[in-house]
Amino acid sequence: MDYQHLIVQRRDGVMVITLNRPDVLNSFNRRMADDLVAALKEAGSDDAVRAVLLTGSGRGFCAGQDLAAVLPVEGQPTPDLGDVVRDQYNPIIHAIRTLEKPVVCAVNGVAAGAGANLAFACDIVVASEDAMFIQSFARVGLIPDSGGTFILPRIVGLQRAAALTMLGEKLPATRAKEWGLVYDVVPHAVIGETTFDLARRLADLPTRGLGLAKRGFNAAFANSLDEQLALEEELQREAGRTADYAEGVRAFVEKRVPRFQGR
Repeated sequence: MDYQHLIVQRRDGVMVITLNRPDVLNSFNRRMADDLVAALKEAGSDDAVRAVLLTGSGRGFCAGQDLAAVLPVEGQPTPDLGDVVRDQYNPIIHAIRTLEKPVVCAVNGVAAGAGANLAFACDIVVASEDAMFIQSFARVGLIPDSGGTFILPRIVGLQRAAALTMLGEKLPATRAKEWGLVYDVVPHAVIGETTFDLARRLADLPTRGLGLAKRGFNAAFANSLDEQLALEEELQREAGRTADYAEGVRAFVEKRVPRFQGR
């Protein structure tokens, strides 16, 4: 597929998706949002893709919404930002969370507004030591979207989520790691290499099993304990019928490294 604002590459079972509007810190317009949803769907339908790595080009990861694309124009109706959220951002977050393959995010610079929450929606987030996260919505009178009101309080608690949102202060990568928002922080010079190696490791693992675990995590936000235990029973039954489970058991018995095929 022809992507206007993404660079999409495949290597060693990994689809690398790079947001590519570096002149505006990879901020979103409608076309880039549509491109990203399409790329994530493509990753889901391609059996050769076993993991996804999402990053940004240039000096930033993503600055959120390109405000120039939603500025009121004299003589025209004011843009409905609810429509923008519904049509641009909700499909992206839904695509990431329902993609039953690991999604690694390499935050190579500033991640602001929807860009920060896009990162936090991924399965494993690794940030450059130079990265900065900003819930910038309040600076223009808006609320966190792209799953921000859902994800932030569940990870950092209500107090910190409220402070991040209302004060709009910059959150350094090291503090984001302390608060559980990112998995690791690495030197800027090796962010690309480190995150690709991580995604490649994930691509060698039992893809179906990882996807089922992700499905379980998604459901845990809403389920009661008994509902979650019942779901674990169902998901484990499905995982136990995969070819990768059979291979994993054979490899354990034969004392060798398993060769998972993602089936």
